[in-house]
Amino acid sequence: MLVLGLQGSPRKRGNTATMLSWFLDRAGALGAETLELQVPELKIQPCKECGTCETKGFCPIEDKMQEVYPLLWRAEVVVMGTPVFFYGPTAQLKALIDRSQALWSRKYVFKLDDPGRPWRKGLLLAVGATKGKNLFEGTGLTAKYFFDALGASYEGALTYSRVEAAGQIKEHPTARDDICRKAEEIVGPLLARKRVLFLCRENACRSQISAAFARFLFGDRMEVESAGSSPAHEVNPLMRAAMAEKGIDMAYLVPKSLEQVRMKPDLVISMGCEQNCPMFQGAEFVEWDMPDPSGKDLDFMRSVRDQIEEKVKQLAEELDSGG
Repeated sequence: MLVLGLQGSPRKRGNTATMLSWFLDRAGALGAETLELQVPELKIQPCKECGTCETKGFCPIEDKMQEVYPLLWRAEVVVMGTPVFFYGPTAQLKALIDRSQALWSRKYVFKLDDPGRPWRKGLLLAVGATKGKNLFEGTGLTAKYFFDALGASYEGALTYSRVEAAGQIKEHPTARDDICRKAEEIVGPLLARKRVLFLCRENACRSQISAAFARFLFGDRMEVESAGSSPAHEVNPLMRAAMAEKGIDMAYLVPKSLEQVRMKPDLVISMGCEQNCPMFQGAEFVEWDMPDPSGKDLDFMRSVRDQIEEKVKQLAEELDSGG
């Protein structure tokens, strides 16, 4: 599972970076994959209010934000870190937030849910120089709406006032313990889930559908990933269309190889992967006899989709019963 940190301060080794590192280091020690993005270095352009995201479902601006979108959806925990500038987040982080209007549009205009939306979690870490009682109000509201756009439940905020000089947060009597406890509270339960890897030949249809249903319906019980023995260049567009009929958004997905698998699975489910599938050490291996919809029409894709949905539901029942 990925814990994604968004470091929004222009000061690379300042108080925000310190707080974020405390959270990510603790999450990593627990066993999570962690990634920190230095948002100011990405030079994300601000939203141009062109309206493309609300008519076509994507942002047309070609910059580093195009690499951020799939990370936001792959992440199961997103931590937003920022100092308070004029009662809000930094301009660099605000540009990333504003460009997340594309994700908002996919949910609220196109009525699609990405597979991680029901279970993803978001947390705000913030510092401010003054002591006003409303110091964090604006930043907190921005964080709540940002997390809603990317499909994350708001897990609250850890905020610290009268912190300005570089490194000053290290002198705070409880900040480090507060943040490490919050990491344990949010990340710990997610690491206790069954780890399931879905494999097929191209990672363009069957394994992607399986992982999406498993994550969307049972993400509280399963950590899932998918891969292919001979991955295609892109996912099948008919697969996207068939899943959209179920209200599940398969945007930002790219087929990946077996070598790119990040998890150590407890259970490997193969669908036509044949002899190229490795026997992951210590994992149970199961074969699902599922027809390959590659090259077939949309009706065939729908049939495979529905078969996989039932298989995933059956799998969840077996896991619940200890099978």
